[in-house]
Amino acid sequence: MGTIRAGERSIVERMDRMTRRLTLLLGIPVIAAMIMMILMAAQYARENQRMNTIASLKPIVESEIPETVWNMVSGRTTAEESGVMDRIQTVNRTMERVSEESGGNQQLELVVARRTMDTLSQYVDQIRINIVRETPVVENEKILQEVRDVAALVASMLNDYITEAIGAGALTVQLITRAAYAGAAVELLLLAAALVMTARFRKKTAQFIREPIAQLESVTAKLAEGDMSARLPLTQVSELWNLTGQVNVMADNLEEMMRQRLKDERALKKAELRTLQAQINPHFLYNTLDAIVWKAEAGDQEEVIQLTRSLSDFFRISLSSGADWISISQEKKHIAGYLSIQKTRYHDILNYEIDIPDEIGGYYMLKLLLQPLVENALYHGIKNTRGGGLIRVTGAKEGEELVFEVSDTGKGMTPETLEKVRESMRESTPPALSSGGGGFGLVNVNLRLRLYYNQPGGLSIESGPGGTRASFRVPCRRAEEIEEEESSRSKSF
Repeated sequence: MGTIRAGERSIVERMDRMTRRLTLLLGIPVIAAMIMMILMAAQYARENQRMNTIASLKPIVESEIPETVWNMVSGRTTAEESGVMDRIQTVNRTMERVSEESGGNQQLELVVARRTMDTLSQYVDQIRINIVRETPVVENEKILQEVRDVAALVASMLNDYITEAIGAGALTVQLITRAAYAGAAVELLLLAAALVMTARFRKKTAQFIREPIAQLESVTAKLAEGDMSARLPLTQVSELWNLTGQVNVMADNLEEMMRQRLKDERALKKAELRTLQAQINPHFLYNTLDAIVWKAEAGDQEEVIQLTRSLSDFFRISLSSGADWISISQEKKHIAGYLSIQKTRYHDILNYEIDIPDEIGGYYMLKLLLQPLVENALYHGIKNTRGGGLIRVTGAKEGEELVFEVSDTGKGMTPETLEKVRESMRESTPPALSSGGGGFGLVNVNLRLRLYYNQPGGLSIESGPGGTRASFRVPCRRAEEIEEEESSRSKSF
């Protein structure tokens, strides 16, 4: 899975941590209860063992020792052969050992019994001495009675010990029972706590996993809708870390592809518009050259010179060394040359006015915005009217914008034709030259305004029986502003 990063948490790690907590919560009390039960059971077993050991001494003290002493007194056996002293020592050693292991009243009973056994031992010694001295049997019989009384007393003490041991055993059993009930109650409480912890853990874990997955769904949905700026925040779930990074990388690649696509589309549209413009210029060139030939054949040298200069200026500005932006003074000179040439061809049917003040001549604009509008006004307005008409070109500065207008006094367009022209202007690609119908220059200018100036509205067209008016607005820009904008646009793509 890789190295765990700072702030990153693993689902498996969370589950392992929860398992350890539950194990500690449930396991430690169980182990403690088991140890306690084992210890108490061992104690109970030891008490039983001591009780059985003491119980085994009772017949020896109560029966065997008195009978052995009687055999000695009656002469049936000697002291050495009877082994009475060995029995007394065995009883004493056993009581001493059990006494060391016991406590409380039980120990006290054995201590007293042990001391009483010393008295019994003294009586037996006295009988043995009397036998050696051949003391009358009557004397030994009196001591024998004392032996029996002392043995009965020791047996009674052993019974008291056994009674105390039984009571202690019962207490131990009671403690074991209580401990079992307490352990069961604790286990039930711990089980309930474990269930609560498990439910909380499940809820937190579900939220821990659900949040990054919901973010993943949201971001992928935005990407699918075209929002290439959507990105996933770094997740704390280690199992989703790589997926999050890969989705962001994919989004970066998609965004870069979209930028490149937009750049290519803009370049393609510009190329298409330039190609169409290049197709227009030869048509105008042929007509102008024909006019020059006619003037030359007519011997009108001044007109030939004027037409040639105007044509030279027109194409020099049209080409502009490949530049897309020219000053307004150059654009004004460009349409002046165009109208001058057309005035030579159409004579009295064409009149024109150019009202663009020199104060705005230093600003720059996209070239060939006015000439197609003038050409459209001539060929689709003035040329089709009897008696000629007027083409008027105006420009003015309004705030931080430049407003240009080309109007004519031609016959205008019908509402149906005007709607078709406006419909064609709403298209995102330039029409072919062979598409027929008027208004190619209007569509061309509108597309270039939208493309280069990023203006959704573009060109405004009004037309009626009194003529047609085309106008547009562009921001005031200097040459350095154009260079900076073009440079930043290239970098952004």
